[in-house]
Amino acid sequence: MKAKRTAWNFFDRIEGDKVVWIIALMLILVSIVCIFSSTSRLLEGHQTRLDIVRSQLMIVAAGLAVIIICYNIKNIKVFRWLSQWGFAVSFVLLGLLLSKIDTGFLRSIELNGARRILQVAGFQMHVFEVVKVAMVLYLAWALDAFKKGEFKWPQKGIWQKVVFIYAPFLITLIMIVPGSNSAALFIGGIMFLVILLGGGNLRDMLILGAAAVVILLACWGIYEISGKKAMTRIGTAISRISEHDNWEEQVLEARPGSDEYYKALDKIRQPYSAKIAIKEGGVLGKGPGQSTQRYVVPDISEDYMFSFIIEEYGLWGALIVIFLYVSLMARGSIIVRNCGKDLYAKLTVAGLCLLITGQAFLHMFVNADIGPMTGQTLPLISHGNSAFLCFSLAFGIILSFSRIAQRRIEKEQRDAQPLLELKENVQAGLEDLDAFETDGIPQELEEEENSAIDDEMNEYGI
Repeated sequence: MKAKRTAWNFFDRIEGDKVVWIIALMLILVSIVCIFSSTSRLLEGHQTRLDIVRSQLMIVAAGLAVIIICYNIKNIKVFRWLSQWGFAVSFVLLGLLLSKIDTGFLRSIELNGARRILQVAGFQMHVFEVVKVAMVLYLAWALDAFKKGEFKWPQKGIWQKVVFIYAPFLITLIMIVPGSNSAALFIGGIMFLVILLGGGNLRDMLILGAAAVVILLACWGIYEISGKKAMTRIGTAISRISEHDNWEEQVLEARPGSDEYYKALDKIRQPYSAKIAIKEGGVLGKGPGQSTQRYVVPDISEDYMFSFIIEEYGLWGALIVIFLYVSLMARGSIIVRNCGKDLYAKLTVAGLCLLITGQAFLHMFVNADIGPMTGQTLPLISHGNSAFLCFSLAFGIILSFSRIAQRRIEKEQRDAQPLLELKENVQAGLEDLDAFETDGIPQELEEEENSAIDDEMNEYGI
């Protein structure tokens, strides 16, 4: 008899990993609250904060729709079929980005000296966010297909790896470098880990890593040979790593209002303001809507969202956010273990959890001034429509696979043969124990014991 559906048992009827559901919903709630009070720089024209919240709620609704659609896909073959197009989608999007296409419907937009955005009919798509998820799915499919021997061409195994796994990895890396070195390193690192988890042997991984290093060195060579006109993002990365100018000292020494003053101030404005936000937040924070650094840091709702959270909600707010991402990694490991022998499902869940958690902690490190600025957002919290939708897709896939894994475990439990003989033996043993406690040793056991004693005495000649 089925239980009556009510509002009280709604959550019990939700399948899949409920902890992941809670994590996703908590991150979305944090996003709504933080976007509302994070910055007035998002406002355009006569917009108010309510307009920003209304816009964010629309993106949240779209993200939840993506999660629910993926969650309700019960056949893993659907994801497997879609995943095989991940590299093709990434290649086309990156190609359009690098081609500097500019039509009325489709435009490649350069922002802060880098091309990362495609504008499609007024909607801006951050291409690298799409590529992150698409390549994780593609590599999970390719590694699984290789293990199963599904590739018919080329004939030799090593060339199948090169064509379907290593070449897509290197091509994607090459196409990302002109737009963002940090994105290339991060996405390349995630792809490398997925290949490693998929059974990449030590020799091949060393060769693949060496090839990636050669590509980066070649890009640096092109930058130098072209007189620093090509591959300009390489120059940006080099300046961030090797820069030894004391911009703070130059701000103090320069005449206020001079070009030198503003140049030095622009260099330290964002990272220093982010550290000020962390310091002023303290343990308890200033409270919702009380941030002051939001007026100083242009990208606080994106690249420096974690600093903003600490300023308004303090150390405890930061620890809650950290706990959510760490919990996702922990639950992801449980889901991977429950996926059984399905390599595709295991690699997909592991890769997506690594992607989300890895980007979150990279964002936090940059906010704490540990390493150069990378421009990586805080997953499912920072402002950014395409990033929010892509991470919603990732969460939806994780939830769907956890649901499939749960159904598989339940099916195995139903199909397991009951141990009837064991049950009968246990019942008989309980009856004998009851007879012993009430009437002493049963007659049959007493006769057997006496016979054993007689045999033993005869053996020893007693």
